[in-house]
Amino acid sequence: MFANIGGLNIEYTESGIRDGIPVLLLHGWGSSFDVYRSVMNGLADRCRLVALNFPGCGKSDVMKEPWDLDDYCDLVVKFIKEIGLDDPILIGHSHGGRVTIKLTADRLVDPPKIVLLDAAGLIPEKTPKQKRRAARFKRIKKFLSLPVINKFSGGLLKRARNHYGSADYNAAPPVLRKTLVSLVNTDLRDILPNIKCPSLLIWGEKDTATPLSDAKIMEKLIPDAGLCVLEGRGHFSFCEEPYRTNAILQSFIKREDR
Repeated sequence: MFANIGGLNIEYTESGIRDGIPVLLLHGWGSSFDVYRSVMNGLADRCRLVALNFPGCGKSDVMKEPWDLDDYCDLVVKFIKEIGLDDPILIGHSHGGRVTIKLTADRLVDPPKIVLLDAAGLIPEKTPKQKRRAARFKRIKKFLSLPVINKFSGGLLKRARNHYGSADYNAAPPVLRKTLVSLVNTDLRDILPNIKCPSLLIWGEKDTATPLSDAKIMEKLIPDAGLCVLEGRGHFSFCEEPYRTNAILQSFIKREDR
């Protein structure tokens, strides 16, 4: 299914009970709503479940200009209105968690509950090695971008990006690369105390993309938050341990909430 939001065709899927508890699932960067198949199956007996694909993911259109976090929030608000999903519980993984935090903390939506799955949203302190690596790439990029050098450098700048950039960055087209840079440099810790609804955090103990230390900060700053740690699991902990995740979610999102 598709919804036209701001001129973009946004792919989405829906399952569960039409008059059930409304739930909107937001996926992570470079992913799609397919990661939520197990979660949606686990909540299908009590919820109306809707999951969208962000621009550039799945079959959704790519935006024409780089976006920031506010643009993603605007898309979600318009999407909720377009499909008639009133006051949904928000479930967000990674970048989807970042969007969930911003939507809820800034009162752009009014979810009765939220679930953050290995969520992004905090800028981690870089190690000395990471700082040196970033500084080297900036110097190389500046030099290779000089007009007199650029004419003769061939694919050197591309090779430097491939060497120094993250896998997510290197896999993205230019408009999404600029978008990713904006997103990863957005820190949301100052607005976390504005989230007043019950908040469930499910995290992989071995997550290296959004480490467990981020979850502990979020749990401390969100007034009504609880953290469940999945031992030995990584950034897609809810996919790695679907049965335990569904048991936790079913305890948090109860049939009587309908």
